Amino acid sequence: MSRKSAAKSIPPVEVEPSQDRLYQKLAKRLFDELAGGKFAVGDRLPAERELAADYGVSRPAVREAMIALEVQGLIEVRVGSGAYVQRLPGEKDLPGFGVTAFELTEARLLIEGEAAALAATSITDDELDELDELVRQIADENRQPGVSERADRAFHRVIAAATRNAALTLMIEELWRLRSDSPACALLHEKARTANVRPVVEEHQAIVDALRSHDSQRARAAMRAHLGQVIDHLLFATEEKALQTARASVATTRERFGRAVSL
Repeated sequence: MSRKSAAKSIPPVEVEPSQDRLYQKLAKRLFDELAGGKFAVGDRLPAERELAADYGVSRPAVREAMIALEVQGLIEVRVGSGAYVQRLPGEKDLPGFGVTAFELTEARLLIEGEAAALAATSITDDELDELDELVRQIADENRQPGVSERADRAFHRVIAAATRNAALTLMIEELWRLRSDSPACALLHEKARTANVRPVVEEHQAIVDALRSHDSQRARAAMRAHLGQVIDHLLFATEEKALQTARASVATTRERFGRAVSL
């Protein structure tokens, strides 16, 4: 038997479909309830706490489900008021899911944490000086009326480049691309901006200090602490009363960060 014919006889690999995450299951159930007429256009959906209790899921899962439905234009989440039915599913509508902001940030925490550890071994003084300048730019951008991510994105790109690993650099670039191109990610980050959530200067400075020490373990911990706080900020941005407590978040963020770096 020739090598070519032998290759043809190999049976295809069967891949088991991945199981839905909790938020996807909840989004599908709510989608079905909307399609089934349980709610009318203009109705307010049950509060986040009620949905979590009724369906036996966490509140973050409820928030992700709401975002999935909001991306499809089925509901509108009004800060400080709740979620309202915007339209009912049509015959051509199907529950759809992309990358969520929580999934993306979780991936960033894992990948960029290791990237920071690797960068600590090879980062140059010039790159450290560039990071110092970008931290200053982040502080300047935070004082502006609008919210810009230019300096924040550039900060993480410098660290990715400092790994001297092209594959890692491309992966991190792709994660940042998804942040703006994924509808669910873009929506939640827009909510964060509306709630006045901005990059925390102290967290970025702690990463630079760790990299300057060329201590991989410390750099990994600083990056993971920072991205852990990003997840907290995203959770905060989806709270129904986010705008009313936006000012108090600054002090809370500093307290949480202080505890994280002391661990």
